[in-house]
Amino acid sequence: MLARLQQCITLGLLAVAAAWLALWWPHSPAVAVAGALATLFGYTGFLATESVLMARAHRGDPAPKPTPGQMLRAWLHECVTSPRVFYWRQPFWSRAVPDHLPADGSARGRRGVVLVHGLVCNRGFWTPWLRALRQRGHPFVAVNLEPVFGPIDGYAPAIDAAIARLQALTGRPPVLVCHSMGGLAARAWLRWARGRGDEDAAARVHRIVTIGTPHHGTALAHHSRGEHALQMRPGSDWLAALARSEPAGQAALFTCWYSHCDHIVFPCSTATLPGADNRFVAGLPHVALAFHPPLVRAVLDEVGRGG
Repeated sequence: MLARLQQCITLGLLAVAAAWLALWWPHSPAVAVAGALATLFGYTGFLATESVLMARAHRGDPAPKPTPGQMLRAWLHECVTSPRVFYWRQPFWSRAVPDHLPADGSARGRRGVVLVHGLVCNRGFWTPWLRALRQRGHPFVAVNLEPVFGPIDGYAPAIDAAIARLQALTGRPPVLVCHSMGGLAARAWLRWARGRGDEDAAARVHRIVTIGTPHHGTALAHHSRGEHALQMRPGSDWLAALARSEPAGQAALFTCWYSHCDHIVFPCSTATLPGADNRFVAGLPHVALAFHPPLVRAVLDEVGRGG
């Protein structure tokens, strides 16, 4: 569903830009080019606005404060990364790398990976990860969380099914790799599984890696009205209930990657969990953080050490 929506948006923007060029070129080539560029790259203004909100929210946060140069480089980095994800991979190539579930027995004993995307994303988000996992011979399932704007708890069955498929195939608990809201969906899955009588749900996963996840909410959610946004507001009843439901020591299962230039999840320490392996990365924005080569290598090496 999301792929079709983003296809319409991408093709619509191209059509509007082309129409503007055709309409204005005979009168003013400069206006024609400026209008077309504004249509295609207007998203950079939204990224800049989010970066300003991020900088204001960081006041008083214990993490290092980003320098103006770091913020500028992070904005430029995201201006390049975002269209690759939202205009290309997700709309047109979400199935370019299918789930890797070999039926010949070669996956037995290997560590599998479940990849859980964030808000307004689909499995195409993970395409570079999927290629790397396939190259290393690890089985994986990349879920699609739908409905796109539904409550976070509703994604638990899809995550549960992916975990079950990999564990049945490999005989080993998989690693969960989650970006943004996907990390909250993983925590919601743990609560959902315990509610269904699986008190040892945490033993079904080897590790849960979260990348830019608003574990304690994000100030940006105050600017949205969807149910998912209400859940992700700092201090929300949903987040408080989720935390209360978690047994002592559960955070030790998590590795939480975060950055002080994350323009979606801020202030940045909200992406950490007390008791987790919290790993700070300087100068990276929200989407690009998930493809930071040292981060990707560290996670893949962790998967590899587990088989």
